[in-house]
Amino acid sequence: MSALDRRRFLKTCAAATALSSSRLRSIAQQAAPTVAPKLHKDQPGARVPTNFIGLSYETQELTRPETFSRENTGLIARFRELAPNGVLRIGGNTSDVGWWKPTASSTMPPMPQHTSEVGEPGTNLAYPVTPESIRALRGFLDATGWTCIFGLNLGTEPAAGSAEEAAFVAATLGPKLDYFQIGNEPDLLAPHLRDKATWNASRYFDEWIVIANAVRARVPNARFGLPDAASDIEWFQTVTQRLLTTPNPPRVAALTHHYYIGGPPSNPAMTIERILSPNPRVAKDATVVRDSSARLHGTPYRMTEGNTCYRGGKPGVSDVFAAALWSADYALELASLGYAGLNLHGGNGGQFVGNSLGGHLPGEDLLHPGEAPHPRPFYTPIANMNGTYTAEPTFYGLKFAQNFAGATMIPVDFNPGPVNATAYAGVLPTGQQILAVINKDEHQHLTLDLPGFSVAQQLTGPSLDARSAQLDEPQSYREASTLRPGSAILLTAVRG
Repeated sequence: MSALDRRRFLKTCAAATALSSSRLRSIAQQAAPTVAPKLHKDQPGARVPTNFIGLSYETQELTRPETFSRENTGLIARFRELAPNGVLRIGGNTSDVGWWKPTASSTMPPMPQHTSEVGEPGTNLAYPVTPESIRALRGFLDATGWTCIFGLNLGTEPAAGSAEEAAFVAATLGPKLDYFQIGNEPDLLAPHLRDKATWNASRYFDEWIVIANAVRARVPNARFGLPDAASDIEWFQTVTQRLLTTPNPPRVAALTHHYYIGGPPSNPAMTIERILSPNPRVAKDATVVRDSSARLHGTPYRMTEGNTCYRGGKPGVSDVFAAALWSADYALELASLGYAGLNLHGGNGGQFVGNSLGGHLPGEDLLHPGEAPHPRPFYTPIANMNGTYTAEPTFYGLKFAQNFAGATMIPVDFNPGPVNATAYAGVLPTGQQILAVINKDEHQHLTLDLPGFSVAQQLTGPSLDARSAQLDEPQSYREASTLRPGSAILLTAVRG
């Protein structure tokens, strides 16, 4: 076969393939299952707080006061775009190796011995938190309209130091302070900062109550969130029992825990398919936390740190459009389960989030040599690209879920058949019904039969593995119709 004939043959094959693909897409769309969602406005569920959406950053970010500052207009703009009054959580692994430095001459307290543990910061990474950074943080919160959950050190700082820091934070942040957290992921504090043989939920509470009492001796109206567990949800049972049997316990503002789908990034099972698959653990954890909440007279519960793959995320999974669909779906699932909110973790790159993991972002090992500049950490909702703050895919998923802030969740009958899709419904304070439908399926369309509802917003991307997302409002009225694979829409009732 000549070179010319070979080229003709390849062109013919390509044309046939394109035609075949086009026909397959057309057939798939024609055969798309039709779903007629039914909303039950007469069965109101949980009310979604107006500050439901939040972000989580490492405490070590405070070593650069210019990050959370009223002068950082780029980051302020992204926060305000995401939510008008969200919650910034300051904490993470580095909260347990930071120390309060009230004056220039203050010296670091003695650091305990520690063992090296993969993914955990050691005391060799200890750093100071200064009054300057807290004053700057107040300016940032004023400029964004957000409030703050502030993490104190359980791992390495004496109670007196945490109490002194808390007093300054409370006085400076004032109404912008939601509550304090003491310690980060205490269920993972051993073996690097505690004795693995003796550390458990009860020992944690013994240490927690000492610091909490020291704080409220300086800040009488202090409120706290706990236990901020990483994954051992059974800690809630012990903590709840201890609180119920403690005379004059500290004021508990929220029960808190974390959630990462899995990891580390090197795990080949951490794929787009996995993050878009239903995870029964979410509802299972909610059942345990909700029971603890009920025993504490309805104390709110919040997911205060989480994302897709832990240890900074996985390139090609945590930073692509599939993660936008995941974050939208996960946020709305938590809303339907009665959570007071969620905080997706992120930050300003390898220096700070890398330090939180012991100095290294494992996902970097998966990048190809010479690959273009890439946001780090890979799962961050807001990326700092050489001083420019850009919205990443998970940001758009959270922004989509923000439409439900202030709404009352209501049940919805929704059976998409073989299509991997979910739906969430609510009633806004105005009485208007809204419905979010998220098609996480890579191949199958979904046709909606819902008269009287129009499309208010669309979450789309070029493909599930594309490193971009788009959130648009239709230019004109359009009733619900076919929802293409890998997309989400927000529908609003034309009639109440």
